[in-house]
Amino acid sequence: MLDATVSNEQGAALAPARGPRWQATLALRFARLDVHTRLIHRDHQGPLVVQKTLHPEGPTVCQAVIVHPPGGIAGGDALDLRVGLGNDAHAQLITPGAAKWYRSGGCFASQSFAATLASGAVLEWLPHEAILFDGAQARTHTRLQLTGSAIAFAWDIVCLGRTAHGEHFASGDLHQRIEVVRDGALVWVEQNVMTAASSVRAAVSGLAGHAVFGTLLIAAPVIEDAWLAAARAAGSDLALEDLALDLAPHDCAVTRVPGALLARCRADATGDVRAWLTAVWAALRPMVIGRPALPPRLWST
Repeated sequence: MLDATVSNEQGAALAPARGPRWQATLALRFARLDVHTRLIHRDHQGPLVVQKTLHPEGPTVCQAVIVHPPGGIAGGDALDLRVGLGNDAHAQLITPGAAKWYRSGGCFASQSFAATLASGAVLEWLPHEAILFDGAQARTHTRLQLTGSAIAFAWDIVCLGRTAHGEHFASGDLHQRIEVVRDGALVWVEQNVMTAASSVRAAVSGLAGHAVFGTLLIAAPVIEDAWLAAARAAGSDLALEDLALDLAPHDCAVTRVPGALLARCRADATGDVRAWLTAVWAALRPMVIGRPALPPRLWST
């Protein structure tokens, strides 16, 4: 996980699901109108909807709660979320609970997230964790297309097996791909293919035996030195003690490439990974976009 398989070429997108049981799509468009960011367009087919939109920080930030009513993703399901942000719009997308990827009978399930940001826009994609049941076959594809000064925060937390029930991820596989494009040029692409028997699960440079891993990606035109220092401070010995997390400093890593900062964490509990990524997000949000870190209310329910 800390040394994910990376390609520096565009590559092919993940193959579409075969014979989906649920073909769910949701297309959203946000616009900045005076000082307000508003959801001006929504279109959905199948069970993927916006439960509500809120403005807990005032009119500038529109928070949208994305809901998949079935609550679980089975083999053959395909979820497709597409988001567009106009100039200077700021949207924060969250989910009310964990995504459950069920054991597959043979077909894989897929989830794609594609966001297009105009100059000055800010997107925060901060869903709850994904829990892969034993036998799940999951494919996820995230693509961020940014223009000019647009900024995106996106995180992903995965739990292999229902660890709270003592279940291990003994069979199945996970394919992940993320792409960041700015002004038409590929900034970052990362692809992870992990099977239940993959050696990376035990490798020190991978999961080191842990069942949970997460990544926070921040895409910005320039990654400042101060951002990197603040993110690394969140993973220091002192910070981990203050957060009361069962993590070692070597279980957290922060790096940057031109146009992207990546913070990664691995642990035995989703709560520890989520808390650490939240701490990094809270440290960087004021620095990156000039807004205080106000955790969504759903995170504490």
